[in-house]
Amino acid sequence: MAPVRRKFSVRQASAHLRAADPVLARLIDQFGSYEPRPSPDPWSALVRSILFQQLAGGAASAIQRKWFAFYGDEAATPTPDQILATSDEEFRACGISRQKMSYFRDLAERVSSGQLQFSRMSRMSDDAVIAALTTVRGVGEWTAHMHLMFHLGRPDILPTGDLGVRKGMQIAYGLDAMPTPKEALAIGQKWAPFRSVGSWYMWRAIEGESDLWGE
Repeated sequence: MAPVRRKFSVRQASAHLRAADPVLARLIDQFGSYEPRPSPDPWSALVRSILFQQLAGGAASAIQRKWFAFYGDEAATPTPDQILATSDEEFRACGISRQKMSYFRDLAERVSSGQLQFSRMSRMSDDAVIAALTTVRGVGEWTAHMHLMFHLGRPDILPTGDLGVRKGMQIAYGLDAMPTPKEALAIGQKWAPFRSVGSWYMWRAIEGESDLWGE
């Protein structure tokens, strides 16, 4: 399933953010237009999100290759039916913990039974999507926010639980400490209704810290 196309104007978002916040204006000048990397299909995105939880990227990637290869193709995400047919012993042989086995099975069962229907989410409100996704064991608000931003293309998501967004705020606004989620919500309020775009520039602020601030 292809990512849903963005349903807002990047030009309009940039104009709003420039007018609303001089810090965002500077970041837009530095990094250019908002160009998010679209997620793969929603099923693959959620499987990968669960797999990578609490693991270093390199270790998670190695487990992913071994696990996917078990089904015949290390580049292809296993289907819900394949996951439901996998035994505990087979999961463990691929490096999957008992806790994550339960997460993958819960996700697979909900998708296979139709309890979770990705095709309906483009018509659902942000809050309804979050509520639907977080019923899945192992899927929290952060994962739901990433799905809204990068698969559904929603314009006004501010993932205050994301350390990268908050670290970017600390850098961009010259704060002594990384803001709390509540403080981050206040900082990003002026970005509405394009807080997804403002958040993306916070990640860019981390990448360009030395160029932006002369450090």
